[in-house]
Amino acid sequence: MRHEQGFATKAIHAGQAPDPATGAIMTPVFLTSTYVQEELGRNKGYEYSRVSNPTRTALEQNIAALEGGTEGLAFGSGTAAVDAILHLLAPGDHVIMSQNVYGGTYRLARMIWEGYGLRFSFVDTTDVRRIEEAILPSSRMLFIETPTNPTIDISDLSACSALAKRHALLSVADNTFATPYLQQPLSFGIDIVVHSLTKYLNGHSDMLGGLVVTSNADVTERLRFMQKAVGGILSPFDSWLCLRGTKTLAVRMKQHCENALIVSRWLAARGGIGRVLFPGLESHPGHELAGRQMRGFGGMISFDLGSLARAAAFLKNVRLCALAESLGGVETIITHPATMTHAAVPPEERLRIGVTDGLVRISVGIEDAEDIIRDLDTALHESGL
Repeated sequence: MRHEQGFATKAIHAGQAPDPATGAIMTPVFLTSTYVQEELGRNKGYEYSRVSNPTRTALEQNIAALEGGTEGLAFGSGTAAVDAILHLLAPGDHVIMSQNVYGGTYRLARMIWEGYGLRFSFVDTTDVRRIEEAILPSSRMLFIETPTNPTIDISDLSACSALAKRHALLSVADNTFATPYLQQPLSFGIDIVVHSLTKYLNGHSDMLGGLVVTSNADVTERLRFMQKAVGGILSPFDSWLCLRGTKTLAVRMKQHCENALIVSRWLAARGGIGRVLFPGLESHPGHELAGRQMRGFGGMISFDLGSLARAAAFLKNVRLCALAESLGGVETIITHPATMTHAAVPPEERLRIGVTDGLVRISVGIEDAEDIIRDLDTALHESGL
């Protein structure tokens, strides 16, 4: 009887057999643009590195295994991966998206793809009724983020996938915040999973990348063509960096989750702070659902300081926490969504979806939780909060 390997084992070994030429335990970085062919029509599986590269293949197979999919396709960034997915559609098609997707996804939809004839509705996907009300005869895709960026909303993967199937919609889940360690959307019936590799999967804030996982053969064929024809692929070296990162994904996510729960409870108990958004808190509206469909509650917290001036004063005084874009690194990164990640979203739309000027997002790292809290507390005191 074949034994199904555990997640941590797959993270270390899937797609990464020792190099047959040397026995190297780490997948080599194949820095080559082309491959010598034995004769016309006969090669060793590789022809040109825009089409495929052994290092990239190893990463694609690795993350496909972690997500429980059959195929992975790596791109040069998370937004490039989302863009490739939108290329599955045609002018006139309608897409339903989570109302507070990553600002780069919103920008891509509104400022690029609408100009080429796609139409988008941004709805509260935590309420399946809202999704159904938004469906049009031209609807072709349901694109959800769960948890969302930056308001940490939780959508029901099973309910969303079931609704999409009833209405013949292609379902997509951005799984960047959760990672496959915490949830695997394909197992809930979702058709396509997309990741920013830049974040938790790499985990070390030193590369950019995006990856799509699916078990749909038609989607795979089209996206492979997109890799070949458009060429927005991940480099061999960045693929290698991310392979190094996925090996420790399980242990890193455990620590991110543990620290975030400690920090969120401290924030919720401290005075001078408004709403604290973290699904591990019982006060979070998605707490019960997250407990059912996720292995843990993740490492992302958002909290509201009430105004732009208060947020700016606080962010000026953090020391250990790095004020920066991005998330998911081993270090704690703190961000102001309204002026950074979601600046492309119009102010009235930001307010509608809860991205206020006082909202601060923190990607809790794997430092000692006590040191993270000490830095936050000091910054709040120095800011008069």
